[in-house]
Amino acid sequence: MIDLPSTPSFSLAGKKVLVAGASSGIGLASAVALAEAGGDVVLVARRTDKLDEAVEAIRAKGLAASALQLDVADVLEVQVSIDKHGPFDVLVNSAGLARHSAAVDTTPEDFDAVMNVNVRGAYFVTQCVARGLIAAGRSGSLINMSSQMAHVGGIDRAVYCASKFAVEGFTKAMALEFGPHKIRVNTICPTFIRTPLTEQTFDNPDRVKWIEEKIKLGRTGVVEDIMGAVLYLASDASSLVTGTSLLVDGGWTAD
Repeated sequence: MIDLPSTPSFSLAGKKVLVAGASSGIGLASAVALAEAGGDVVLVARRTDKLDEAVEAIRAKGLAASALQLDVADVLEVQVSIDKHGPFDVLVNSAGLARHSAAVDTTPEDFDAVMNVNVRGAYFVTQCVARGLIAAGRSGSLINMSSQMAHVGGIDRAVYCASKFAVEGFTKAMALEFGPHKIRVNTICPTFIRTPLTEQTFDNPDRVKWIEEKIKLGRTGVVEDIMGAVLYLASDASSLVTGTSLLVDGGWTAD
């Protein structure tokens, strides 16, 4: 009789999950995917109205979800809140900000605003969740929502690209440090996904033409395209995956 292998579990039953930037878009989709897999999901965002509405909708499906109002750019608040409500077995860092302009027109204010959320916020949220896991002696999976723009350049996106390249860098370094604690750290790198954050881009016909020419599968993305990737990296199905990027870009970076 052949001894067949068993497929690793995608279940998150008994896991406590933190999703930052969860009031809309990719963050909300991630929270739904992880709740559907059995995770007890804490949704984090600055806007309490949207956050409460999202939690109510998830609970209406019979899933476990709660809200935590938090600004990820406020490092002290992040530390206090994560220490109080953790430890978290899974993190999805999906809070993000984009202010696009030609590089020659970038203002210090726009630069700082993007870096404070995309880099500083993501860094310290990841750090705080990892600290809680290490203190508790628990393994975990930490996922930073990056971008295909962490691997290529983009028109009018010098600041955004810089922020996402930085996320790739600290993710790899943290994966090395946290590996001995059985804590995995990875990124997901989506192509252009239709969300409230990308409305300005999709309202520009020239940008849409550029995007569709770059995506080899011939279509732009929707949040459902990211949900499977999030579940994979969060679950035991990816137990040997750390320090890497999962590109969900329709072949954009294949050139």
